[in-house]
Amino acid sequence: MQLQTVYPFRLPKGYLDGEGTLHREGQMRLATAGDELSALRDPLVKADESMMNVVLLSKVVTSLGTLTEVTPQVMEGLFVGDLEFLQNMYETINKVDNPKIQVTCPHCGHQFTDTLNFQGAV
Repeated sequence: MQLQTVYPFRLPKGYLDGEGTLHREGQMRLATAGDELSALRDPLVKADESMMNVVLLSKVVTSLGTLTEVTPQVMEGLFVGDLEFLQNMYETINKVDNPKIQVTCPHCGHQFTDTLNFQGAV
């Protein structure tokens, strides 16, 4: 069995950069202990503990649209719903081997287990 370490996603709203370009597609990798430790040592977090999630997400989001770098400032510029989406994704992929969800078909009532898909509807 191969370990999946990178997960694609599609932000619900998207990051709007300074030139007006909307970035929605991206990838997040699994976090390491080093990511969490270095985030704790980051000057932004030392000055304001509420920056922990922003700094940590900037370390594990490896791509976002055509941006060349995902920084804490990019994370701060996300719409609240998109930040919550990424925080939930981080928790989900780092807490279980293969993120699964119990699903019930709204049409026939059949229940089944499916892999979580972070690529929202277009």
